[in-house]
Amino acid sequence: MTMIRALSPVLLLSALLVGGLATPMLAQTGPLRIEITDGVIEPLPFAVPDFVAENVAAQEFAVNIARVVASDLAGTGLFREIPASAQIGRITSFDAPVAYPDWKAINAQALVTGAVSASGDRIVVKFRLFDVFSGQQMGEGLQFGGTPGSWRRMAHKVADAVYSRITGEGPYFDSRVVYVSEVGPKNDRRKRLAVMDYDGANVQYLTDSSAIVLAPRFSPTGDRILYTSYQSGFPKIYVMDVASVQTRVLGDQPGTMTFAPRFAPDGRTVVYSLEQGGNSDLYTVDTGTGALVRLTNAPSIETAPSFSPDGSQIVFESDRSGAQQIYIMPARGGEARRISNGAGRYGTPVWSPRGDMIAFTKQNEGRFHIGVMRTDGSEERLLTASFLDEGPTWAPNGRVIMFTRESAGAGGQPALYSVDISGRNLRRIATENAASDPAWSPLLP
Repeated sequence: MTMIRALSPVLLLSALLVGGLATPMLAQTGPLRIEITDGVIEPLPFAVPDFVAENVAAQEFAVNIARVVASDLAGTGLFREIPASAQIGRITSFDAPVAYPDWKAINAQALVTGAVSASGDRIVVKFRLFDVFSGQQMGEGLQFGGTPGSWRRMAHKVADAVYSRITGEGPYFDSRVVYVSEVGPKNDRRKRLAVMDYDGANVQYLTDSSAIVLAPRFSPTGDRILYTSYQSGFPKIYVMDVASVQTRVLGDQPGTMTFAPRFAPDGRTVVYSLEQGGNSDLYTVDTGTGALVRLTNAPSIETAPSFSPDGSQIVFESDRSGAQQIYIMPARGGEARRISNGAGRYGTPVWSPRGDMIAFTKQNEGRFHIGVMRTDGSEERLLTASFLDEGPTWAPNGRVIMFTRESAGAGGQPALYSVDISGRNLRRIATENAASDPAWSPLLP
């Protein structure tokens, strides 16, 4: 999918926001703005009437794109959609003036209008965002073009632009999630890798269920996936090219088990855990040359490494102090400092794409939690509590976390959930089967 052009020459900043830059929001002339804090937020009422179909071939696309835009925004918990049944105003032409009193009458504060045209293997989507309270358009409109098969991506991009303009946060809807799809009972669970849109749509299966697969992770560019497989009978790390679905073993050493891999920001280096002789240490491997570097050498279990966004540090879990805790060390190895200090056990740390926080799994007093803390261990905040919550992964904008939640009992099944870093808006992600081990991609190009 490609962006065709702006609807006005002053749209450059909007285009950059959609491309994923974490820049301050567009200058606002009206009061429409969501300040995201730790306090209680009343969702902002908004309306997304069906987009205008500019020809017959575009009718279905126009309806569907508007519904995805509305779903994206409402799914954040920051916005509340006003349904079509409550709407007084009607949008019949993209270029017609907005009848603001009709939208004020139903207490809409934001209005998104759009239009779609379709011809052959090409569709074009354009949209505008209006501040109903001030009676002004927010920024300029955007126009996207692509194939009919990319209509959901265009809808996500529209929603990303609206979300960024109103909140000042970076976008994240136009992204994918790789995860482990699971079927069967607990004692005979069949697992395979799958990838989907962030909201659960467009599922594609990447492996069959002939071997157990664990812990998939996207590369910084989203074109490769790391994962652990028992294909050989022992856990080994594989790297898959997403486009071709071709795989190869990475960092294989006879007599060892390798697991918990993760890419460095450079996309070339991979850090992982290697077990040999009952001891587990952290290593890096160059995906091009195969060169190995040992980072830790301790009589303890060192695992779940994750790079800082600048590639200078690694956060990981270790039981070197007698229990599972979180440590940070230089990316090339060296002295590690413990940053987790609360009661209980800490594991699966993941550095935020913003670089300011670390997400983790915590087990304490029989409960599992997903939490976040500053990189020095301060300001620990538990976002969830359940029978079993584990394995956090960050959205590209560092605002939302997805994780695995498993229900209790013999028939318990894992499912994917998301939560805002403030602890609000806990949501289950719809998947075709039971699901675990999510990993968020970067924004799609």
